[in-house]
Amino acid sequence: MKQALICVSFGTTVPSARQEIEAVEQALSAAAPERVMVRAFTSGMIRRVLAGRGQPVPSLPEALESLRRDGVEDVFVQPTHFLCGVEYDKLRAEALFAASGFARLRVGRPLLASTEDLRAVAAMVADRFPAEAGRAVVLMGHGSTHFANVVYPAIQTIFELAGRPDIRVGTVEGWPTLEEVRETLRSMKVERVHLAPLMLVAGDHALNDMAGEGPDSWKTLLEQDGYAVTATLEGLGRREEIQALYAAHLTQDLN
Repeated sequence: MKQALICVSFGTTVPSARQEIEAVEQALSAAAPERVMVRAFTSGMIRRVLAGRGQPVPSLPEALESLRRDGVEDVFVQPTHFLCGVEYDKLRAEALFAASGFARLRVGRPLLASTEDLRAVAAMVADRFPAEAGRAVVLMGHGSTHFANVVYPAIQTIFELAGRPDIRVGTVEGWPTLEEVRETLRSMKVERVHLAPLMLVAGDHALNDMAGEGPDSWKTLLEQDGYAVTATLEGLGRREEIQALYAAHLTQDLN
């Protein structure tokens, strides 16, 4: 039986961020060497930009149809998405719609799918950014209108229970907001703030919304609050611990 693994990401147009996706894909492919690995991106805008650069990436329905025509019978769709939000629901629906074309089709889990996943990611971040006197670490998550946005306040609670209230979590499009993070920072009496993305890739949000020089970037607004601001432009996908967590999900779900 011909088998395939589709690694599905939201996608990015930033070349350095693409490397972070590819690092996760390589870990997933190594965890399922018997399956041919195929890449798909869910963002139509990103696919159009990449196609214009001569770097086409299929959508999930396109990748599934190509595999069906090639006679693949067993497909595992593995998202690299961060949580079970809007994009995950969409790709799951697309996969299930195409399921009748295969003898077997399954959909895996995103990065944060359990309390254990949250604890593992929080521990990795805490190790990556040790506590320093007078400094807060502010993590930028994407955020969502989906109920799955609760993972952001949940991971904040994990940091606090672990004795790391210096790590604060905010989101671009969800809750907690940057304004709520700024209010908390005012009560912490810190002089320095270090920014880092709580995202798979350090793409447009990290480069511009977080660490950019524009008037509305987190860096600019926090500097206006009087903090000395630095930033790490590295997505979670670059970390071996995160790659291993994705691979562990896949191994568990295949067996």
